Amino acid sequence: MTEIDLAVIGLGYVGMPLAKEAAGAGLRVVGVDVDPRKVDALNAGQSYIDDLTDADLEHMLANGFSATLDETVLARSNTIVICVPTPLDEDHRPDLSAVEGATKTVARNLGKGTLVVLESTTWPGTTDEVARPLLESSGLVAGEDFHLAFSPERIDPGNPKFGLHNTPKVVGGYTPTCRDRATAFYNRFIEQVVPVSGTREAEMAKLLENTYRHVNIALVNEMAIFCDELGIDLWESIEAAATKPFGFQKFLPGPGVGGHCIPVDPSYLSYTVRKLGYPFRFVELAQEINERMPSYVVARVQRLLNSNKKPVNGAKVVMLGVTYKPDIADERETPALPVARALLELGAELSFADPYVKEWSVDGTAVPREEDLAEAVTNADVTLLLQQHAAFDLDMVEAKAKLVLDTRGVLAEGERVERL
Repeated sequence: MTEIDLAVIGLGYVGMPLAKEAAGAGLRVVGVDVDPRKVDALNAGQSYIDDLTDADLEHMLANGFSATLDETVLARSNTIVICVPTPLDEDHRPDLSAVEGATKTVARNLGKGTLVVLESTTWPGTTDEVARPLLESSGLVAGEDFHLAFSPERIDPGNPKFGLHNTPKVVGGYTPTCRDRATAFYNRFIEQVVPVSGTREAEMAKLLENTYRHVNIALVNEMAIFCDELGIDLWESIEAAATKPFGFQKFLPGPGVGGHCIPVDPSYLSYTVRKLGYPFRFVELAQEINERMPSYVVARVQRLLNSNKKPVNGAKVVMLGVTYKPDIADERETPALPVARALLELGAELSFADPYVKEWSVDGTAVPREEDLAEAVTNADVTLLLQQHAAFDLDMVEAKAKLVLDTRGVLAEGERVERL
């Protein structure tokens, strides 16, 4: 049977870019998932990932890539990388069920000498305390019979400058030998690999990166709220501060945070700290502020309509952009959802425009999609700009919309346009 260089478990926004780069470097790659729809789509050359075109996928398939539901391919794999989701449960606690399920699958098929890498973002200690015992239930010992490492994903969907190949890759091993084996693997298709002393340091590096962004976004979000009351143009102040060539990095306010990294990952760190008996106050405060932003956006819509003698109830509100970041189709944790939910509860007649989203619903209720942007903003009582997709004609929006709340600071403020 043919030996496999790499098996990727979890064929989403993290797993597929990894499979693409590895296959492009000449590795024999197989993808494993539990969703037959994903497997069928990939084998048919149909990509559902923003950063993977159908042409990319066809090239991968031509180079021998395939997707499968059959876990037994893992037994023939030299390296197995786990890229499954790590969401929060209903109580905002880490949900590692997908990681545990994938790790148990690996354990059932684990052979001597295999490198197993966890890439799913998680709390420090997961690789050693959760993954290792499950893998060792196979009877093999980590660091002796197989290699174990953690390497945090740094995928930024839609980023035209930095992809997997040219983004430095942090790697921590269970033992120095495990680290060296993982470093050698990633060096085959990534420009720079950054080894650290252990798996916990690698796990913490990822959480530190995202907590840094989380806290700084919360800072400017809170400033946006009080600067509005003080009559200060925070957007102008931010641009002025950004002229300093040292000691400052620009962060911008917005309607809330989306994607997996910012809304979810810092909660994994907060969970870890709370196990020590005290809260991680910076993270929990940042979470509180950022989760407040959708309701603040709705309050600003109410105020804007009220200033024009219109109630929210019965008002036509068109939402521009319902993905979590511009120019991609990714809707994970999008702040558009809680914004829409609150507007519907207030009785607004809601519609949306988004070139990347063909159908959108809120708690099972379909929201009508606008096909003609100019007609939509002309007819709406208020236009709510949530995401600045490049496809949007913002000059037209400024010219034709009756009222606009710009949550991204890309329109010129005026009589009919307010910035967050």
